[in-house]
Amino acid sequence: MKVEAKQEMESTKNLVTGADVLIDALVKAEVDTIFGYPGGAVLPIYDAIYRSNAPFEHVLSRHEQGSIHAAEGYARVTGKPGVVIATSGPGATNLVTGITDAMMDSLPLVIFTGQVANSVIGTDAFQEADVMGITTPITKYNYQVTDLLELPKVVKEAFHIASTGRPGPVVVDIPKNISSQLSDAVYDDHFVLPGYQPNKKPNPLQITKLTEALSKAKRPLILAGAGIVFAKASEPLIAFAEKFKLPVANTLLGLGSFPGSHELSLGMAGMHGTYAANMAIYECDLLINIGARFDDRLTGNLNHFAPAAKVAHIDIDPAEIGKNVSTEIPVVADAKEALQALLEAFAEPGDQVSWRDHLATYQREYPLWYDRSEGFISPQWLIEQVHQLSNGEAIVTTDVGQHQMWAAQYYPFEKPNRWVTSGGLGTMGFGFPAAIGAQLGAPEELVVSIVGDGGFQMTFQELSVVKEKRLPVKVIIVNNQALGMVRQWQESFYEKRYSESLFMENPDFVKLSDSYGIRGMRVEKEKDVPQVLQEALTYDGPVVVDCRVVQETSVYPMIAPGKGIHEMIGVRK
Repeated sequence: MKVEAKQEMESTKNLVTGADVLIDALVKAEVDTIFGYPGGAVLPIYDAIYRSNAPFEHVLSRHEQGSIHAAEGYARVTGKPGVVIATSGPGATNLVTGITDAMMDSLPLVIFTGQVANSVIGTDAFQEADVMGITTPITKYNYQVTDLLELPKVVKEAFHIASTGRPGPVVVDIPKNISSQLSDAVYDDHFVLPGYQPNKKPNPLQITKLTEALSKAKRPLILAGAGIVFAKASEPLIAFAEKFKLPVANTLLGLGSFPGSHELSLGMAGMHGTYAANMAIYECDLLINIGARFDDRLTGNLNHFAPAAKVAHIDIDPAEIGKNVSTEIPVVADAKEALQALLEAFAEPGDQVSWRDHLATYQREYPLWYDRSEGFISPQWLIEQVHQLSNGEAIVTTDVGQHQMWAAQYYPFEKPNRWVTSGGLGTMGFGFPAAIGAQLGAPEELVVSIVGDGGFQMTFQELSVVKEKRLPVKVIIVNNQALGMVRQWQESFYEKRYSESLFMENPDFVKLSDSYGIRGMRVEKEKDVPQVLQEALTYDGPVVVDCRVVQETSVYPMIAPGKGIHEMIGVRK
C-alpha cells in the first residue's frame, strides 16, 4: 500500500488544476486587483488563490453587487479592466445589474462566474443559472469553458475584447469540473480573432470632409463624450478646440474630458445641462460629436435636436453612428487618432467671433442658479463647498438622482478619469462601492462619494470593506429623506402626489457608521458645513457625513419629457 501511495503521489505531483491555470492566466494579464465573493462553484478557484503567490489583491465584497460596482469604479479611474469572481446561480445573477451598467457605459470588465459541472448543466442542478443566456444581451462577449485546454486562450481573448475598440464587459463562465480538473498539459494562449478588428484609424476622406465643413461653419460646436476619456484624448481635444476656437459642450459621462474652467467650455448638455450648452446645440450649424452616443437624456425630442446642423460623428463603434441622429460626416475611429488627424489636416478657421460672443452672453445671462435655504442645507451649495474644500481635485463618485445632477453641475472637473457615475442605466447603489474600486485604483488620490440617502442604503454593507482595507473614502450623504428625483417628477408631472417617494424612517447614519468602526458625522446647518467638511476631507481614514438638506428642492434647468433641447424649464435670468 505504501508503494502504491508513493507511486500515486509521484504521478500527481506535477499536475495542476484548472483553477491554477486560471490564476496563471490572470497573472499573465497583469491583474493587480480582483473583486469577488466565494461560493460552491468557485471553491476550486478560491483554493487556488489561497495556495498561490499571485501578485494581486483580492477584495472580499459583502454582496456581489458591491463587487461589480467596485470593479466599475476601478475600471473608470485606471482605464484597466476590472476583474470580478462570483459563484454560480445567485452569485452570477447578482452581477446582472452591474454588468448591464458597464455595458451601457462602455466600461471594460472581465467577469468570471462559476457554473455547475458540465455533466449536470441543463438539469436545474443546485445553484444553476443559464449565465450564457442571461448575459448575452448585456455583454460585449461571453464564453462558457468546456475544455480546460481552451481556458488560457479564452482568458487572454476576454481581456483583449474587454479593453479594445469600444470597451465593455466580458463574462467567462467556468464549470466546476473544469476548475477542479487535474492536468499536466502544456497550455497555449495564442488566439486569432479575424472577425474582431476594431478600426482605430480614421478614413482620410472623412477627415477632409470634416475640415472643409469646419472652414465653412459659422456656428460650430464640439460635443465631447466619454469616448474622449477612454481614448485618452483630452489633450488633443483641448488642442483642437483651441486651434479653431471651438466651444465645447460635454455629455454627463464626458465631464472632465475638457476642463470645466476653460473659456471655451459651455458645461454639460442634456436634460439638466446648462442653458448655454443646450442652446448651442439647438443653434449650431456644425455639430462635431466625439465619443458620445446621442442618448435620449442628451437629445430630448429628436425633432428639435440640432435642427440646423450638419452632424459629424466620430466614434470607434460604427453601430452608434446614425443610430439616433442622422449623420452626414461619419468617422469610424479612435477619438485620439481622429483628433490627431484633424490637428494635422489643413483647415482655415472660419469667422466665429460673433458665435462665441453670442454663447458667452447666454452663459452670463442664464447661469446655473439655486435658492439658499434658511433652514436645512442647500444641496447645490453643499456641492460647491465640497468642490472648494477639495480644491476641485477629488475623484468623485455618485449614485443616481438629484445629487448626481447637482454634482455634475456644481463640481466642475478639470481632468479626465475623476468623474465616476452611472450614466446609461442609472443604477442606484452604484456610488459607494464604485468609490471603493476608485480608491483601490488610485490609492494616493482623495476619493469622495456623493450619494443619496436612498442609494446609500442599497450597498452600505460595503462599509466593511472600507474598514477592512483601511480605505480613506469620504462619503457625503445628501440626505433629503426622499427618493429625490422621483419626488421631483411627482411634484412637476403628477400634481405633487408623492407616492412612496418620501422616507418616513431612515437609519441614524452616524450610529450606522460607528457600528462598522468608521467615523460618522452629521451636519444640519449651513454655518457648520465648512468646518465639518474640512475635518472630514482631511481626516486620516474613512468618514461618513450625513448632510441634512432641503427636501423640496429641484434640479434645474430641466428638459421635460417630450420637449426639445431648447425648451428648458427652470431657467432664470
